[in-house]
Amino acid sequence: MTKKEIFEKLEEIKLDKNEYKIVGDASIVCHGLLKNTDVIEIETKIPFQQDGFICYKKDYLEETDQIKGYFFETIKKCLQKKKNANNINDKSIIKKMELYLDCQDTYQYERALKEEGITYIGGVDEVGRGPLVGPVVAACCILPETFDLEGLTDSKKLSEKKRDYFYEEIKKQAVSYGIGIVDEKRIDEINIYEATKEAMIEAINNCHIKPQHVLTDAMKLDIDIPVTPIIKGDLRSITISAASVLAKVTRDRMLMKLDEKYPMYDFKHNVGYPTKKHLEAIEKYGIIKEHRRSYGPVKKYLENCQGKKKED
Repeated sequence: MTKKEIFEKLEEIKLDKNEYKIVGDASIVCHGLLKNTDVIEIETKIPFQQDGFICYKKDYLEETDQIKGYFFETIKKCLQKKKNANNINDKSIIKKMELYLDCQDTYQYERALKEEGITYIGGVDEVGRGPLVGPVVAACCILPETFDLEGLTDSKKLSEKKRDYFYEEIKKQAVSYGIGIVDEKRIDEINIYEATKEAMIEAINNCHIKPQHVLTDAMKLDIDIPVTPIIKGDLRSITISAASVLAKVTRDRMLMKLDEKYPMYDFKHNVGYPTKKHLEAIEKYGIIKEHRRSYGPVKKYLENCQGKKKED
């Protein structure tokens, strides 16, 4: 059932909206984490069956949200029930629910560290693992206690205008920040994973204040500072979100300059990623020195060129 169908069905069976709450998968649908479901549960002490619905009369309002007049179980409450049920089929939705809740409180990791007496927390993120051209860029950012920037999240989810605005504000408000850049030649030498780590360590070292603890977007680092890798950290941690914006704007601006020099590759739009226009330009114009020669499409082009030379 879609969200619309759920509400239509609830209207049809005419339950008292002040006495019932919807739980289970239907609640997840109406919170926007699941597109549809076959089951709607409405909680109460005494269950009854009606038109395929499992209905329960609500005897309390704690931990519920009101949507269109009906009371829906909160994600937090529903998550706990699914964890307690320990159903293997719920693993995927549990991860979505956990991410949803974490994104409601992007200061939680920083707050926990500060409660341990840690003042300087460095958020670290990178941009540019996938492109065929240019460097991988990382940023490390230490934010103040008073940091406030509404709407800040993973840079990929922000418009260019928002990113540019946040970029300037983060630099103004940050206690310290550093940028790390590892070029395409080094990427070809050691691979993108190792190059990313080098860029991150460089970014940390370029902070004029050394972090006491580092939060990364799922990347482990072998450094003399405690590191906490966080899956989807650029969404879950405000400090990593700030670093992601610094890294992305820095790299995007580098590619804008490269576009001025080589407009045929359309870097101002693809920032080096292998779009159709970019790949067509490689076939037509060849590659430039900033292309990563170890990456598939570039490597294939070079192999084809080598094959043609042998034929000649």
